[in-house]
Amino acid sequence: MTAGAGTRRAMTAQQRRAAGIIFMAALVVILAIGTGLAGGYRINLTPSEPLGVWRIVPLHRPVAVNDLVFICPPATAEMREARARGYFRSGFCPGGVAPLIKTVIAVAGQNAEIGASVSVDGRVVVSSSLTLRDGKGRPLTPFPSGIVPQGYVFLHSSFPGSYDSRYFGPVPISGIFGLAQEVFTYVP
Repeated sequence: MTAGAGTRRAMTAQQRRAAGIIFMAALVVILAIGTGLAGGYRINLTPSEPLGVWRIVPLHRPVAVNDLVFICPPATAEMREARARGYFRSGFCPGGVAPLIKTVIAVAGQNAEIGASVSVDGRVVVSSSLTLRDGKGRPLTPFPSGIVPQGYVFLHSSFPGSYDSRYFGPVPISGIFGLAQEVFTYVP
């Protein structure tokens, strides 16, 4: 019987070592994720922009057309509906959604016209065709055309299935975290 008891103790010591290694590995992963988040790094898993690691770069000037930004959408009825339909991933923005990575195509005072595609001040935006149904066949309602109000921006992604200002309209600049900078990305 003593041989069996010794074997059990050796396995217990082995299990403790394995548990210690797993604990330390988990701790390292948690610290790496925390450090990355604190440093402004984010992982994009949506097709609106290339997949991979991005960094939020502070914006020390007014937002401008063609800026690629990280932005929290406002907690509006349209955003709640989009979240319920699965258009947004979970995150720490109002309404429990993740920040979006989108390009600013119009700022305050510019006219965003929605038709078969988007035009800003009369110029057609490339890759801005509208669709009237999402990937599951549910209807999509385009945002009515209009002037972007003060303190707002109009967002776009060239990805055909992107849910952006074509459908939810201008969003407050107060939701902008900063510019989106690619760190390590992959375009499938």
